[in-house]
Amino acid sequence: MKREWDEHIEASNSGSNFTRRVLLQRVGMVIAANAVPPVENASAQPVISASDVPSAGHGGAVMDELSAYMSAARDRSLPADVVEATKQHTLDTLAAIVSGSQLAPGKAAIKFARSYGGEKISTVVCSNVLCGPIEAALANGMLAHSDETDDSHAPSDSHPGCSIVPAALAVGERFGVDGAHLLRSVALGYDIGTRVNMTLGVTEFQVGGHASSHTVAGSFGSAAAGASAAGLSAQQMRWVIDYTAQQAAGLTVWQRDTEHIEKAFAFAGMPARNGVTSAMVVQSGWTGVGDVLSGQYNFVHAFSPNANPSGLVDKLGERYEIVRTNFKKWTVGSPIQAPLDALANLQKRHPFDADQVKQVVVKIAPAEGGLVNNREMPDICLQYMVAVMLLDRTASFRSAHDKARMQDPAVVRQRAKVQFVPDDELTALLPARVAIVEVTLTDGTRLTERVAAVRGTAQNPMTREEVVDKARDLMEPVLGKEPCAKLIDKVLALDSVKDIRELRPLLQLF
Repeated sequence: MKREWDEHIEASNSGSNFTRRVLLQRVGMVIAANAVPPVENASAQPVISASDVPSAGHGGAVMDELSAYMSAARDRSLPADVVEATKQHTLDTLAAIVSGSQLAPGKAAIKFARSYGGEKISTVVCSNVLCGPIEAALANGMLAHSDETDDSHAPSDSHPGCSIVPAALAVGERFGVDGAHLLRSVALGYDIGTRVNMTLGVTEFQVGGHASSHTVAGSFGSAAAGASAAGLSAQQMRWVIDYTAQQAAGLTVWQRDTEHIEKAFAFAGMPARNGVTSAMVVQSGWTGVGDVLSGQYNFVHAFSPNANPSGLVDKLGERYEIVRTNFKKWTVGSPIQAPLDALANLQKRHPFDADQVKQVVVKIAPAEGGLVNNREMPDICLQYMVAVMLLDRTASFRSAHDKARMQDPAVVRQRAKVQFVPDDELTALLPARVAIVEVTLTDGTRLTERVAAVRGTAQNPMTREEVVDKARDLMEPVLGKEPCAKLIDKVLALDSVKDIRELRPLLQLF
């Protein structure tokens, strides 16, 4: 077909009597001659293998393995440590959703869901709204990344939980899955979304092409989680991947968003919506391309021509990415985590008051510093959060979202002492976000702390108790003490829940 198309183009450009009308007529004939006959049902769609498409490379075999693994995930037992990690990350994401409902992006999302309407199927958290799974996933995703409390996966430069958990919940409610099924769907989402980014190479498509790594990983992770919750077959999983590839989008222009609303959409709302859309249209009977990972104009080539698709199935079932995903101890932007850890360590080892501090020098990688250097939003402003830590000896969720406090004279005075120094040597250590903090006291004492593994990272994990304490701190002010405790207990015992719609009364507010 390509050769015939090229001949048409050559004729059109030659100055002959080859008119636009003739061109369209002939192209239509070529398309008709090459069209695949329609099928009456999803199971009749032929599977396209590597040998059926030009330049297939490794893609055909990868799609076979990937789609089969995704379909079987709903019934596949997980190792005990993976189950525990999935419960904790689900709880952590729900805490981000609940706390996010009080912030501007969350309020905007709930307002949208309420005005949009739709079938009363899935829960919009911290509201009395029930709507369709697609809209619920969008809204809850926005809530989950209304601030900087949700988890992150360093090797893929993505925030998996904020889109994957809302997607799994929305579709899970639609089909009334049990808690064990939900946990397996969530774990699958982390495995698939992060592998897409790691296979493509974040530098290749994000830095080179300005596409958002967070949207890409989130879309594929949410699609996998949603499709697993919907119980789709291996053949249907092929089409889910196909429709998700068609929706892969997002631009790094989100870095210019000063209200966090567009960022919440790019990181979580949109990818959750994309993934659930893919799962639900295929579940309803849509068909598509059988292997979007191989052949001409395939997804991998479009995003990263030199990538090897086999990375998508590398150690599936052996290496679970949810275990390698980081919790945020501090509810601030990721580049600020290590500096706050360093200050907390120094204050414990050598106690000092804010007024005893003459200067604080914070060294982090230049690219990381650019994201948090003197930003307008408190939770992603390095200088403000360091000033808060000096004054409060901690950095609470409330202080990280208190924009008015940025103008407090006491904060302004401490903030003036904080100097960001880009350190090129730390760039080589990325994705590890290493920080060096140097504190000079008024008596001339110099204190230095280097943090290579922030508390909450896979290299320095938080305990279950720490995760629960964080969740309680985020949710109690919104839900109340007793409902918060019941929700925490329910999530930590998800594998014994018969129908995840049992969570609804604990998540709604009236």
